[in-house]
Amino acid sequence: MRRDLYKRPAKPMRIPVKTREEFTEIKKGDVPAPLIVDKATECHVTPDDVAARMVRYLGPQGDFLTLEPSAGTGQLVRALFAAGHSRFELTMVERHHALASELRRLGPVFQRCFLEYAAEARGKVEFPRVIMNPPFSAVRSHIAAALSLMGRNGHDTAPVLVALVPITYQNDDAETVEILPPDTFATAKVNTKIIRIVRP
Repeated sequence: MRRDLYKRPAKPMRIPVKTREEFTEIKKGDVPAPLIVDKATECHVTPDDVAARMVRYLGPQGDFLTLEPSAGTGQLVRALFAAGHSRFELTMVERHHALASELRRLGPVFQRCFLEYAAEARGKVEFPRVIMNPPFSAVRSHIAAALSLMGRNGHDTAPVLVALVPITYQNDDAETVEILPPDTFATAKVNTKIIRIVRP
């Protein structure tokens, strides 16, 4: 074997290797606990695309005091914010304790039954805008209570209510703006529609 074919490098080769202490510590991410909503609440979460369309039916953003009487998981509220509506003009009502606690991340919440809230607020506040997905078993009383709180509140434009309701709900003043498919809600097979009521 010819030794001149095998030569050592002039300088020893050094490859830098990080020690364990030099690596940044990987921190565990904060994963929010899933929000469990019991069946008794009748909370059917409005899908994002449906919520966005409901906000469009409500009308353009402005300094309109807006009511969400059954705020639930906040789907309609987030759609309002995404469309540019002001969080400072929003009133949320939600009776369920866990849901109300989560909603406080979005803004102030009245944690109580909406029908009780409406009875006390009637004549003291006017809402030019109402957007709602009321409990289907009490849809008539909830919409009637919401209508009783509506008014111009100093605006020239007529007050508007947009609601997601069962297909069987009837109101002489309501315009059906959209019929929704039966699989709109992941947890319930129910025929629903979106209505709009414009008060004179």
